Amino acid sequence: MNTNTLFCTLTSVSIANFIGTAKAFVCYAGPGIQIEPAKAMVEVVQRLGPAMVTVCVDFDERVMRMGYGDLEAVKLLRDAEIIVGSVAGLRTALVVVDGDGFIFTPTALYLEAEPNNQAAPNAMRLSRQQVAEALARLSPVAKAIAVAQASTPEEKQRINDLPLEVKSIKVDTQEFKKVDASLKEAPPVQFDLARQVRVFEPFLQYVELSLTGAAIQRHRLSIPTSIQKLGGTKEIEARLHTTFELIEKSSKLSSKPLEDELNEIRKNLTRSMGKDHGRVVLKAAKPRLMERMDEFRKRLEAHQKAVKTGLQQHLTDSRQQIVEYYLPRVIENPPDALRGQIFTPKPSDEDAKLWLDVELNKIFPSAESLIQEMRLEVHFKDVTFETLNRDDFLESIKAAYPNLNWDKTYHDFKAAGEDESKQKKA
Repeated sequence: MNTNTLFCTLTSVSIANFIGTAKAFVCYAGPGIQIEPAKAMVEVVQRLGPAMVTVCVDFDERVMRMGYGDLEAVKLLRDAEIIVGSVAGLRTALVVVDGDGFIFTPTALYLEAEPNNQAAPNAMRLSRQQVAEALARLSPVAKAIAVAQASTPEEKQRINDLPLEVKSIKVDTQEFKKVDASLKEAPPVQFDLARQVRVFEPFLQYVELSLTGAAIQRHRLSIPTSIQKLGGTKEIEARLHTTFELIEKSSKLSSKPLEDELNEIRKNLTRSMGKDHGRVVLKAAKPRLMERMDEFRKRLEAHQKAVKTGLQQHLTDSRQQIVEYYLPRVIENPPDALRGQIFTPKPSDEDAKLWLDVELNKIFPSAESLIQEMRLEVHFKDVTFETLNRDDFLESIKAAYPNLNWDKTYHDFKAAGEDESKQKKA
């Protein structure tokens, strides 16, 4: 860190190095504090004592979830007998060492990684007068240090007259345990992973489209064994094996046209990410997908009304087909299950019909039992690190959207996941 420039870049590591040079005192204020500066302060305490280190943070679990600070860093400070003050809502940061100081913008690690080069300045060097005024207005202890550092009686008096503007409350054991318990109960996300996910969040969502309760043509009846092997014609045999299709696929009550339409929408506006990985939609295409879903729901409602109107008659007709088909066969060759229930050796038409009705009653549903709530299910799910970190993710995206350039996005994805050691090397 070049302390001779007005603007510079401060990271946790450079702040720690700056603190490590302390010969008289250290003052730090910010939303939170990271491990490296805290460790450097502990080392300073061993030389100068805890009274010469002043720390103010916004001691709130939300601050730590945003990545402004680390609870373990606060623990290190408290274990070293450094008093940690809490200032609600504090977001600007200040670090002062022996009269040299900087005001800087701390990095919320949940949103981005710390800057790692001087091309991204986040700090401004303060003059000695600005440092003295900042200390005087920060806390009574910092003010006492500023007064002690003043070189003239007039300067001491001027600093002493400055009003205290920041009111802090000491972080006690009870408050520390409360925040500690909350973070253990619901641990913060890993910040590098969260940043990587956000790289792709603006572009993609996973989506599931499904049609439920509409496919009544898939309902099949299991023909009772008592009438399974009585023969058949081609028309009936096409629908009758050991089961009977209640609705022909070509029927106007069939949901196949709707399913075909949904598949077409799915094919045009979403893309498969490969086997077992689901489908995605570009967020840019999502409004059009929602329009098509609204249109589809209207056709689904019309289909549902048609089904409710015509299904019972269709079931009656299907049942009549089975009865008419089997009636002559039952009369010609009555099964023992029927002969055991009549007074005559041969059944009459009425006997055969009654017996077939009884047998079919066991398996034939009513229209009410078949008609469920027909519903279009549309579920969106944001991308997760687990899905993004698959070895084949980029290749899958490129294959799904060959006309789009994903290389820059993928580069940003990798950069967002840089760990701390890489940042230090940089």
